Amino acid sequence: MKHLRLGVNIDHVATIRNARGGVHPDPLRAAQMAEAAGADGITAHLREDRRHIADKDIELLAENLTIPLNFEMAATDEMLDIALKHSPHAACLVPEKREERTTEGGLDAAGGHNMLKSYIDALRGNDIRVSLFIEPDLKQMEAAKRLGADIVELHVGPYCDVVSGDLRQRELDRILAAAAVADEYGLECHAGHGLTYDTVAPIAKIPNIVELNIGHFLIGEAIFVGLDTAIREMRDLMDKARAELA
Repeated sequence: MKHLRLGVNIDHVATIRNARGGVHPDPLRAAQMAEAAGADGITAHLREDRRHIADKDIELLAENLTIPLNFEMAATDEMLDIALKHSPHAACLVPEKREERTTEGGLDAAGGHNMLKSYIDALRGNDIRVSLFIEPDLKQMEAAKRLGADIVELHVGPYCDVVSGDLRQRELDRILAAAAVADEYGLECHAGHGLTYDTVAPIAKIPNIVELNIGHFLIGEAIFVGLDTAIREMRDLMDKARAELA
């Protein structure tokens, strides 16, 4: 069975740094440690308000990483210019509201087709793979295909957040169906948002999903066990779950 990639989001290393100012802890150092612990890629979200990752972080990551950089961005001219300047491996278009604590829900690719198309074309025209962070919804999947995206990243937050077994299974079924449609449409399928040790295995067992992007939980767990240990444990859980498909 194909290797399931792990992308580690380092945004909240920068959140801790920015709580006090200065240069510690360093997101680049965290990214390099993540690679050593088994990460296949690094995700960083440069928000309009720069609440965590800063422009200099993106510059340093782009210059120093030896694994792919996934640049999460809103579809704005400012972020497009930054992406084109640094040429990350991929750019993931996400919804962004100034007042939200974290990304809430997926991008409305269907409703935003006319606005999104020019950004997607510009990124792909500069050899940057384009990912859309969307709900596991057929309408959004169809829109991603029409827009010419390379990748869809399925928002699995609702699956992770529910406690009821029936509700969780319902959300998992939506993800399973969306991942199958992605495969049918020729879209590479990723998943992320809210995954933990307790929720990762069922997602890792979905054969159409090739990458998981995980950040907040790993940075939080690192406070107690260290970043290396937290990532290696997640990597191990993913690998064991994926091995069950063989």
